[in-house]
Amino acid sequence: MFAKSHALATRQLKKRLGARVDTSQKGCWAASFDSSKISFLPEAVITPRTEKDIGPVLELANKHRVPVTVRGRGTTLMGSAAPVRGGWVIDMMKLKAVRIDTDAGMAHVGAGATNAAVQRAAAAKGWFYPPDPSSKEYCTIGGNIACNAGGMHGGKYGVTRDFVIALRGFLPTGEFVEWGTATKKFAAGFNLRDLWIGSEGMLGVVTGAVLKLVPMPAARWTLLTAFENEAAAFGAARKLFRQRVQPAICEFLDRESVVCAERATGKTVFPGQAGRPVILLELAGSLAEVDDLKQDVLVWAQSNTVAFREAHSRAEVEELWEVRRKCSGAMFELGDSKLNEDIVVPMRNYEKFARFIAQLKRQSKLPIPTFGHLADGNLHVNIMYHRDNPAETKAAEAAVQKLMETVVALGGAISGEHGIGLAKTPFLRLQHNPAQVRAMQAVKKALDPRGILNPGKMFSVVRIWKYPKLKLRLPWDHK
Repeated sequence: MFAKSHALATRQLKKRLGARVDTSQKGCWAASFDSSKISFLPEAVITPRTEKDIGPVLELANKHRVPVTVRGRGTTLMGSAAPVRGGWVIDMMKLKAVRIDTDAGMAHVGAGATNAAVQRAAAAKGWFYPPDPSSKEYCTIGGNIACNAGGMHGGKYGVTRDFVIALRGFLPTGEFVEWGTATKKFAAGFNLRDLWIGSEGMLGVVTGAVLKLVPMPAARWTLLTAFENEAAAFGAARKLFRQRVQPAICEFLDRESVVCAERATGKTVFPGQAGRPVILLELAGSLAEVDDLKQDVLVWAQSNTVAFREAHSRAEVEELWEVRRKCSGAMFELGDSKLNEDIVVPMRNYEKFARFIAQLKRQSKLPIPTFGHLADGNLHVNIMYHRDNPAETKAAEAAVQKLMETVVALGGAISGEHGIGLAKTPFLRLQHNPAQVRAMQAVKKALDPRGILNPGKMFSVVRIWKYPKLKLRLPWDHK
């Protein structure tokens, strides 16, 4: 994509902020891509030392129509943090302060603070911050807010949106704004806080947030269960939820995911039951609550599974979780490329979806390992192929189109926690009719009339799989 030069504006920016502006080839290249590994070179990377540094950047950018992309660590898989139109990148990593208000149960955090840093700070004070993307040791709260990230605890506790009490940041003009306050109730004016959450940096620049915390669960209990096939696993999960059992975590891995994990770890999940689809359950709550629910879950397991294993120590828990952690990276033995789609399926259509995926594998002749969060229906469908094989590439493109069409037809969502970015732009209009898209574009126009914030994302169709990928390994890559 062609990127216009903004040399004059960049020189003015350097005069204002000095060393906080990096125009070196090395610095710009490092900010040119995210986990999508598609590179678009910016003209400058700005690393604010304080929030006050951001206002002048946006004021200049707005005046000269310089595209601005905000990034944390760049863990997004959708190309959301790639500066597709060039311009300037604002790196938020120095804004990483975390302060826990132990009385109110709130965390005051900078946008550059990692998810795991917030969780650790909260835990040290007896509180719990549940949203937990798999890249939590690296991904930032600002990025979590931009994409409304979720994680394994989403079914019981909710996603990032459910924990944001207040936001602060800047409009594209460089004007400072705050949406909400550090109070448990706020009904003063339009709720622009929620409008910013999930907007992928297209409506404003988030610099900090007040997050809700919940009491640390007193007890946890983990169970790994195996099933005859995927449809049986989906059906069994629905039975469990019908009993009003709400696990803190309910992770599903299909047979292909399990086989990949078993090869990666060199261990069989269940001796004598190799390659079975599994559900990994964790209960969390008070001692009495967990003990009571545990009995119901064990009865359910005896009636609905072909095998199950209860963890009796933290070491055993870690051994069980190793299966979940290893499956994603191990999938690259099935192909050197993947289309990783974080779709959402309504619970009522779980079994239909299981049958569809089985059919899609047969039709495409591609491995499509699938895993994810059954407690909220957010599944990660991984279409594996070899990029230098034209037949496989064509089959993968057809498969992802069919997947998205089917998900929407089943009443689901094309994304549950990754957002749209670049990668899902071909499918946005499957989810939203023309009136809905126009409404979103009208909001964008109202808040960012000069179109400087994260341009080229969401509404313009980009088939990201056709772009050459950088061959590098990022710290959070599972491979």
